[in-house]
This record gives sequence, structure tokens and C-alpha cells, in this order.
Amino acid sequence: MDFTYDARTEELRARLLAFMDEHVYPAEQVVHEQRARLASPWETPRVVEDLKAEARRQGLWNLFLPDAEHGAGLTNLQYAPLAEITGRSPQLAPTATNCAAPDTGNMEVLAQFADEAQRKQWLQPLLAGEIRSAFAMTEPDVASSDATNITTRIEREGDEYVITGRKWYISGAMNPDCGIFIVMGKTDPEGEDIRRQQSMVLVPRDTPGVTVDRAMQVFGYEDHYHGGHAEVTFDHARVPVSNLIGEEGGGFAIAQARLGPGRIHHCMRLIGMAERAIELMCRRAVSRDAFGKALAQQGVVHNWIADARVTVEQLRLLVLKTAWLMDTVGNRGAHTEIQAIKIATPRAVVDIIDRAIQLHGAGGVSQDFPLAELYAGARTLMIADGPDEVHQRSLARREIKKYL
Repeated sequence: MDFTYDARTEELRARLLAFMDEHVYPAEQVVHEQRARLASPWETPRVVEDLKAEARRQGLWNLFLPDAEHGAGLTNLQYAPLAEITGRSPQLAPTATNCAAPDTGNMEVLAQFADEAQRKQWLQPLLAGEIRSAFAMTEPDVASSDATNITTRIEREGDEYVITGRKWYISGAMNPDCGIFIVMGKTDPEGEDIRRQQSMVLVPRDTPGVTVDRAMQVFGYEDHYHGGHAEVTFDHARVPVSNLIGEEGGGFAIAQARLGPGRIHHCMRLIGMAERAIELMCRRAVSRDAFGKALAQQGVVHNWIADARVTVEQLRLLVLKTAWLMDTVGNRGAHTEIQAIKIATPRAVVDIIDRAIQLHGAGGVSQDFPLAELYAGARTLMIADGPDEVHQRSLARREIKKYL
């Protein structure tokens, strides 16, 4: 395993770091000021559109897609350090570079599994940043960590599918630019194979019967940057049969294919979040005195910073190994490592951000620093894309199987 950055990665890193310094970090405060003046909190502030235009002008666009036909054509190993950089400003930089969830996962689904007409209608405008999208899987009335529990029905009537169900924490659905939902539901609820009961269909947001009921908060925050997390009702919403993605019964397999890259992308960005927290911790430590000396001279602060650095270096190596395996042996071959990073990274980064908050005192939980939002985002990722316990269960089973 050689994790040395190649020439293309180094060149993109340099450009992306400059873009962050010159455009993204200065916009972090501006976006709050502009949003306060908007008629709706879900409208996109002008500065975000400016960032997107600048990123596209500089060629820092769709970096996540390994398919050169649609994206930058980077391997996971090449993309990892770039995603880490954008993770330093997770609310702005991924959106600015068109590398934000849930659009990234949805574009991957469309690129891999959609037919030509579906890609032309939905993938192309997503690649261009002209629309946003949502992935409707999680439901409030069942334990959605087990996807076989999903109760939303997708019933065929002639040349149409009729979708009925209730979803929540549907990221992106509050954004007025959200044009399409990828909806997972059951087409064959009595099927013998519980992993072949589900299918995915494309449901335009303006379809009659689709109602975005309310925005769901995360630790009291409304995630404006990614278009919110909504509760959505599908009340006999009808779409053409041609809106089926792949084949009936293929929804579970598509979901697994979607979540593998999504999980490592989250972990890549989490490394950047941890680096931002360490930077803020160090800056705070050298700028404040308490009990007769600088915080940077307090032994406990030394321990926090040292432990954080060691942890980040360990996590980065595990994430890079996972990226390398995904590139060389595929997602299935990297199954153990994907689960390992999903367990280890959010948990460790939450702890690092928590220490940074502690060092900032009241400021750490305020809107004057990004730490509270970073904490909310990192803590949520211990649940999103499968809670830690699901990955621990699967990982342990694979280990035990070696000895049976």
C-alpha cells in the first residue's frame, strides 16, 4: 500500500486549499448574514451560488465521481485527501464543489443503475448543479436500521407505480431546488427473499400525492446547507413504470452499492472536521490565559491535543487503506474496512470536537464558532448510513465465522 499523493492529487489539493482560504472560509459568516435576510430559510443564499460558480470555473467540481464520463475520474485514494479538505467546512465546501450528500449518492445510483432516459432527465441536471435531490429510505414507524422493515408500498397498477408511505429525515427535501426523490419501498412484501422485496423508483417532487410535511431538526439545528431533513408523505403518488431504477426487487442491492462509497466519503470529511477542531483548539489554547498561565501550558490541554493528533493520524491511515482496497478489490473486498471506518471515525471525531468545545467554554456551544455544528454533524453520523451497532454486529459475525 502506497499512500503517496500522485501529481494530479497534489495539484488538486493545492487548488482546493487555495479555494478554501480565498473563498469558502470567508463565506462562512456571510452565508449566515444573507440567510437572515431571505424570505424562506430554505432558499439558497447568493454567496453559495457564487461559490459553486467559482468552484466550477476552477475545475473543482464533481470530484467524487470515479466515472470520468460524469465526474473527475478520480480513484477513492485520490479523492480521499480532497474530501478531507472540504470536510473542514462541511456545511459549505461540499455543496460548493457539488460533492454534497445526498446528491453524491443519488448521482452514483443514477450513473450505475439508471437507464439512458433517466440519466438524461435527472443525472445531467444534478451533475450541472441545476437541481438538488433526496433519498427517501428511513421511516419513522419502523427500525430503519434494518432495511427489510420498510413499509412504504410501491404497487403496480397498469403502466404506473402507486407509492404510499411516510418517510422522515429525508435529507435535501426542504430545498426548493430539490427536483427528484429516489424512493425505496416494497414491491413484493410477501416475497420469500426479504432482500428482494424492495425496489427504488424516481418520484419528482411535484408529483401529486407527495407532501413535504415538516423539517426535522438535528440537535436543534435545521440543516439549511444540505436542504434540510424532512418528513415526507407519499399518499398514492403515481409515477410511470419507466421510473423504476434497475429491476423490481433490486432496491436492497442498489442501497448497498450506494452506501459503501457514501460511508467512506463521510469518513473522509470527518477527518477534515477533526483537523478543523484541532486547529481551533490550538488557536484557543495560545490565545487565552487561565489561573495564571496560558491554556497552552496546561497539562490537560497538552493531553487533549496530543491524543487528538494521534487519533487523526490513525483514522486517516485506516480510511486510506479502505479507499485503496475499494480501488483494488472493490467494495465487497473492502467490506470489513468500510465497516471499521464507519464505527471508528465518527466516534473518535465526536470526542475530538467535544474536547475543542470544552476548551472554548461557552463559545464552543455558540454560533460564533463552527464547533457546535461540527459536533451535531459528527454525532449524527454515528446513526446515519447504518448505526454503529449494525456495523459492529456484521463485523463481529465475519470475525467469528473464521473460527467456525
